[in-house]
Amino acid sequence: MENREGDGLTLLGRGGADYGAEYSPRILESFSNRHEGNDYVVTLDCPEFTSLCPITGQPDFGTIRISYVPAKALVESKSLKLYLFSFRNKGDFHEDCVNIIMKDLIALLNPKYIEVAGDFNPRGGISIRPFCNYGRPGSDWEAAARERLENRHGNY
Repeated sequence: MENREGDGLTLLGRGGADYGAEYSPRILESFSNRHEGNDYVVTLDCPEFTSLCPITGQPDFGTIRISYVPAKALVESKSLKLYLFSFRNKGDFHEDCVNIIMKDLIALLNPKYIEVAGDFNPRGGISIRPFCNYGRPGSDWEAAARERLENRHGNY
């Protein structure tokens, strides 16, 4: 795919990914939405998410699912992969991870709507499935986010 002028992508197509050892939202990159006039959903499944328990330091494994309605920009998937990988040494509770991911993507993309769900593997016999979402304030998406949150009932 041709890089459109102004997108400024630095990771896509570059050989040898640099997997940093520290959490870094600066890794995230975006590119221009070529269909800005359309409302559509982009869903990204990340089945190999790893973070650390902030108390025990033990690794936690799970799936992160990100769905969003883009406005002017979309997240570049290789940068997202490297960003998510940067959590592997970060000590946060599962609920913190999904909220941090959502807030970092809101800062990058300013989407119309976004939701981030985690499905973490059981430890101690309990799996944890946190969910957070956001709709742009003052828009129909704000009400849609509230409705989605209230009617979610534990499902993605």
